Amino acid sequence: MSNQARRVIIMGAAGRDFHDFNTFWRDNPEFEVVAFTATQIPDIEGRVYPPELSGARYPQGVPIYAETEVTDLIRKHSIDLCALAHSDLAHEEVMHKGALVNAAGADFVMLGHRHTMLKSKKPVIAVCAVRTGCGKSQTSRAVVKILKALGKKVAAVRHPMPYGDLTKQICQRFATLADLYVHKCTIEEREEYEPHIEAGNLVFAGVDYERILRAAEAEADVVLWDGGNNDMPFFKPDLFITVVDPHRPGHECRYYPGETNLRMAHVVVVNKVDTAQPAGVETVLANIRAANPSATVVMANSPVTVSDPAAIRGKRVLVVEDGPTLTHGGMRYGAGHIAAQQFGAAALIDPRPYAVGTIKSTFAKYTHVSEVLPAMGYGDRQMRELEQTINAVPCDLVLIGTPIDLGRLLKINKPALRVTYELEERQPGQLEAAIRRAV
Repeated sequence: MSNQARRVIIMGAAGRDFHDFNTFWRDNPEFEVVAFTATQIPDIEGRVYPPELSGARYPQGVPIYAETEVTDLIRKHSIDLCALAHSDLAHEEVMHKGALVNAAGADFVMLGHRHTMLKSKKPVIAVCAVRTGCGKSQTSRAVVKILKALGKKVAAVRHPMPYGDLTKQICQRFATLADLYVHKCTIEEREEYEPHIEAGNLVFAGVDYERILRAAEAEADVVLWDGGNNDMPFFKPDLFITVVDPHRPGHECRYYPGETNLRMAHVVVVNKVDTAQPAGVETVLANIRAANPSATVVMANSPVTVSDPAAIRGKRVLVVEDGPTLTHGGMRYGAGHIAAQQFGAAALIDPRPYAVGTIKSTFAKYTHVSEVLPAMGYGDRQMRELEQTINAVPCDLVLIGTPIDLGRLLKINKPALRVTYELEERQPGQLEAAIRRAV
């Protein structure tokens, strides 16, 4: 390394951080990346970003530490610059991190999209959001359905979730449910990949998004960027769709980089209008007009459905919801909770007294969650603890509001019912018109 190179720490959460390294920092002689720090994902720290991915300038790889160590690392390694590279952070939290870094003596930066977006040879449609849990998944499925009706072959590329052996996750392709077992996918990965696969869609994910993009281009007419949390796209989109949630009015302007997505969008989907308060919808619409007045606004419902509504009425129910939506997404409830109320559950059983291990720790960290159980599953141990927690709750029915069938992965000792949801445009045809213009 050059003695003149500025020494860098990338602050991330096993996703955007690796992409930013690959696209901007790795081969840039002006900088030397000393370490990654990681937060949010269990057991990420203590590993190494491997030589197979780190390139010739980093033959030993790059170590990954816990973000709580960042000030000590800055001082110990004479760090010049810390780059923030993770998502769904309140603006105030971003600046707290900046103050922490600055106080330790380093600069604090966030890379813009021109440094990190890859250009595709095929049309790209990006589906992003202003917060975790806004409804990107059902919006992506609606986009794919439209593209297929137009005769286009689609490859969905998911935001990274590299929680295992990074050398085995460089470029992953999922065409069948069996591929989920081959790649030892966690619940969080399955929640994103499985609905696409069940709909007959090809899915790519991994760590090296240059390789992933070229693999997707080889098999598709259109590449769908299916974003994670509220992160910006890794690919330059020809159509940029951002989903907002009127259940959390005002959040579209208060979280990073969700506000960036709002300001960059060609189309803004106001989702869950059917279950949101009218005042929340109006707040969101006013903020869209202020931040991005040229965007096309699509009003949409996400109606919840179950195969047997009568099975819910009068029952004592445990509701299991999408984990990230409740945790770093900040929601108190999701589709399962809405279905329980809509179809007449007698009571929602508080899962907190029955939580074990990391599930108990999750409730301790995210104190706003009470009536529902977040489907945490970042690894085998956590999935076992989730199963133990579900089975310990005294209830008549488990109502599963996650995007996947948890019964495939967990042995649940009581009746269970899935809640599903799809996007429903209030003015049909708006998404199709935007997609036709893009492709």
